[in-house]
Amino acid sequence: MDERIPVLAEQLLLIERELRLLGFWAATPPSAEALASEQPFCVDTLDFAEWLQWIFLPRMKGIIESDQALPSVSGILSMAEVVYRERLAEVGRLLALLGEFDRLVSGAR
Repeated sequence: MDERIPVLAEQLLLIERELRLLGFWAATPPSAEALASEQPFCVDTLDFAEWLQWIFLPRMKGIIESDQALPSVSGILSMAEVVYRERLAEVGRLLALLGEFDRLVSGAR
């Protein structure tokens, strides 16, 4: 088992918690059509927080739970910085958590 798994699992929980604290967590999922977007980050159908909640977190949890190979690189922080460029102070903790996720995934194994 990859030694990063427990730390990454905890990081995903922290990201979820921060989304909830920011009020970015939705009770109702987007439509199946919105979730089926083929654009990176579903930019044409979801806002970034929705993508994190409904696509990123479930996929990463699924990878961890099924013991699949982790991605070798992650650039989620860069996307978040673009999306939240006008709200950096408000979402600073979320950005830090996403940056740590990127570092853990991309770091030495």
